[in-house]
Amino acid sequence: MNEYLYNDPAKKLKRRRLRKDATCAERKLWSVVRGRGIAGLRFFRQYGVGSYVLDFYCPERKLAVEVDGGQHADLHSEQHDADRERYLRQLGILVIRFWNNDVLQNTEGVVERIRGELEKRS
Repeated sequence: MNEYLYNDPAKKLKRRRLRKDATCAERKLWSVVRGRGIAGLRFFRQYGVGSYVLDFYCPERKLAVEVDGGQHADLHSEQHDADRERYLRQLGILVIRFWNNDVLQNTEGVVERIRGELEKRS
């Protein structure tokens, strides 16, 4: 049995590859949240929790931010995302999701929503 709940070393290469292969939307959002860019809080990208890898995670507020492309619109992906959110919710982690287009075309609105969720969880 694997004892690592956070950032399992066995999945380090996967997390590194996901960071390297980030989408344009992920890179744009990272440019905003990195370096305590929202509310002075630290975010990590491609952060492992259990068997899942979160796009962005703020451990201080237990907030996960997912940036989704079209592949998340099919029924199988929707079920996987629901299972994942249920698991994370059991750990006290809130997941908020944005479509790639939202991040790219309405970055300010996305940041305001993230800021609002961070404030609610303070």
